[in-house]
Order: sequence, then C-alpha cells, then structure tokens
Amino acid sequence: MSTDDALRKAEDLLARAEAARLKLEETEDPEQAIEVLQELSDLGKDVEAELRRARQAADADAAGA
Repeated sequence: MSTDDALRKAEDLLARAEAARLKLEETEDPEQAIEVLQELSDLGKDVEAELRRARQAADADAAGA
C-alpha cells in the first residue's frame, strides 16, 4: 500500500468518525450512545493503524531513494 493510499483511507476513516461524533451529539438514548462510542473507538484504532502504514510506506520510500 502506498503512502497516498494509506493517507486517503485514514481521511475516509476520520470522516466516518466525524459523522459518528455528530450522531453521538444528537442522540439522547444511552444504548445508542454506547454503540456510537464503541464505533468511535474502533474508528480511532483503524485511523491509528492507517497512519502507521503511511509512516512505514514513507520510511520505505525514503530508504529506497
């Protein structure tokens, strides 16, 4: 996976996280709030993984240059 691909995926995940955050603000249902918080947690982990992949790809590109 290239650096650009990993960054693009991370941006998509961040957009999904923003949508979930807005949903959390709008809900008054505690059960739904818990589900959204779990979704945000999962998305945060996915973003972290994609940023790690982007960093590794950039390091590999720099080492090969």
